[in-house]
Amino acid sequence: MTQHILVLNSGSSSIKFQVLDLEAEHPDVPFLSGLVEQIGESRGHIRIVTENNTIEDRRPILSHSVGLERAFGMMSLLGVGPQDLDVHAVGHRVVQGGSIFNEPVIIDDRVAEQIGSLIPLAPLHNPAHLDGIENARALLPDVPHVAVFDTAFFHSLPDAASRYALNRDIADQYHIRRYGAHGTSHKYVSGLVPDIIGKDPREVNQITLHLGNGASAAAIRGGKAIDTSMGLTPLAGLVMGTRTGDIDPSVIFHLVREAKMSIDEIDTLFNRRSGLKGLCGVNDFRLLQELMNEGESDAQEAYDIYVHRVRQYVGSYMLELGRLDAITFTAGVGENHVGIRRDTMANLENFGIIIDDARNNNEAGVKGARLISTDDSEVKVLVVPTNEELAIARAAAELADS
Repeated sequence: MTQHILVLNSGSSSIKFQVLDLEAEHPDVPFLSGLVEQIGESRGHIRIVTENNTIEDRRPILSHSVGLERAFGMMSLLGVGPQDLDVHAVGHRVVQGGSIFNEPVIIDDRVAEQIGSLIPLAPLHNPAHLDGIENARALLPDVPHVAVFDTAFFHSLPDAASRYALNRDIADQYHIRRYGAHGTSHKYVSGLVPDIIGKDPREVNQITLHLGNGASAAAIRGGKAIDTSMGLTPLAGLVMGTRTGDIDPSVIFHLVREAKMSIDEIDTLFNRRSGLKGLCGVNDFRLLQELMNEGESDAQEAYDIYVHRVRQYVGSYMLELGRLDAITFTAGVGENHVGIRRDTMANLENFGIIIDDARNNNEAGVKGARLISTDDSEVKVLVVPTNEELAIARAAAELADS
């Protein structure tokens, strides 16, 4: 018995996808994964990986539709195309669901139109997601397509956390509030924590730290998010690979008046030319670590700013929650960078947070989720690998069967 679900994550110049078999012994291990990248550039690259084969295509890719159609053709050559596998449903990651979507939804023409209406709230993400949805629906018209929204987990934030101190009429007219992002990851990871620490999920207060090129923090009480670091868009909050995170809004006015920069130029500056890359020239943590090892002061300062911001959010969420049971690191940086975990949790013994160096370094070679705090640490600190694709696949299967 199989239940193959295709999960698509369309970016501005790439498409990442996986096929998962939810009836397999290890449904978290992809049956197939693929990447279509450099769409619209002079060079293109498609890579399909199965358990037994890897095939690649290095020709220019004119559009998302061309890339997806070519990828499906390559899959068919291996006998694992969507028709060969009898794909049960297609799950689409969508960053911004706004105030419209608070749970996954079957995609029809009206839903696609509504996702398009939310582009102003996620101009870097929703256009690409919509493009992927339209192309996938055209190629697989007889399969249910399901949108799973990054913002849905934060839809029920209390007003004190979701509303800005902006003129109420203006905020309501233009749908300005804290929407958050990475919600699929925060929900998935936080859902695993209670079992790991042996507590009733309804009683667990926790902080989850999704640290990757994009980064966000969330405060979660009894399985429900009560606060998160990203805001109207994924620009706010923690320092990221190329994004500023929190910044005084007056910087915008200052750059317009003094540097004569346009709004589009500032948008690009904040989203693509800032963060770690803007501070030291690289946004890959491995390269950042190399520069730090070489004694580059800009790299060290960038790292220190990154750590400082994470600690600020951890501290504020501890106060909001009142009582804290667990702090969890996830995503590329959170799962793999020993120093970030060590330094963001340093000198917090008075708050019941004590890191075990051997566990943090994973000297035992543990795979998957693990504790990195000491046995007597009142607050448990964990590393839990995220799996947004599995969460999306499960949501898509549930709706397709309903």
